[in-house]
Amino acid sequence: MTREELSQDMQDEIFKEENRLKIKKIIIAIIKWVLILAILLILFILYAKNISTTGFVIREERVINKKLPPELNGLKIVQFSDLHYGSTIKKKEIKKIVSMINETEPDIVVFTGDLINSGYKLKNKERENIIKELSSINSSVGNYAVLGEEDNDEFLTIFNQSNFVILNNTFDLVYYDNNNPILLSGISYSLDDSVYYKAYDYYNDPNHNSEIFNITLIHQPDTIYDLKDRFHSDLYLAGHSHNGNIRVPFIGSLINKKGSKRYHNEYYDLDGTPLYVSSGLGTNTKLGFRLFCRPSISLYRISNK
Repeated sequence: MTREELSQDMQDEIFKEENRLKIKKIIIAIIKWVLILAILLILFILYAKNISTTGFVIREERVINKKLPPELNGLKIVQFSDLHYGSTIKKKEIKKIVSMINETEPDIVVFTGDLINSGYKLKNKERENIIKELSSINSSVGNYAVLGEEDNDEFLTIFNQSNFVILNNTFDLVYYDNNNPILLSGISYSLDDSVYYKAYDYYNDPNHNSEIFNITLIHQPDTIYDLKDRFHSDLYLAGHSHNGNIRVPFIGSLINKKGSKRYHNEYYDLDGTPLYVSSGLGTNTKLGFRLFCRPSISLYRISNK
């Protein structure tokens, strides 16, 4: 073998070794990035499942309407919704939620549907504890609830024993130390659309007060689209959507379930009537995730000026 041939062989061997080192570095880099991405994914899952779902916040809003009776100026309404007990909400969380509600010293407390998570079987002790905690909610005027699509006889049993008035497609006149009430219309989920209108039967009374301040409680916010042009309301409070559970900055919600395809964000102005949609407290996704969508309790301060 000539010197030139030996030199060529050596160069080929050096070239092969350099290629092997490059490939090794590439493989090591890929492994590092895979590990980094895996760690980030695990952290994301832990955050979305365990931190984002438990960091309860109170969202405070001010609602101004001249129709509110002077005696009720400054009325405080607290809304909580979509507990989905058995998902990310259990005994400890219920106690914390009730404590946060009572700290606001509410006049009226409303629950807008979906108490127990679909498919979850309550134990007797859990039922007793939920009743105990909900019964300890303190409001100066009263507590009200409407049903969601996941609510059944268990819901009725619990809220009836927790001193809540259930507005199942009906209404109530709410008085507070005077003869000038406000109207609460409660719309529960139903497969029969015709029953929704019963929540506004007050207006069928020939002696009704056309200027009464009306608050509509509703589970699925998209139902409002069919009602808003037929019946007047001064304030809509809805649940169901969880504001999408997972939200992306500048894009919005990613999971808009049936019943909240049209209205799923936190706030809408419906021709001058405010609609607030609760982000809920539990989760209604199979993975039990929340992201950029904190579970919340809503506090509305209502005044006439």
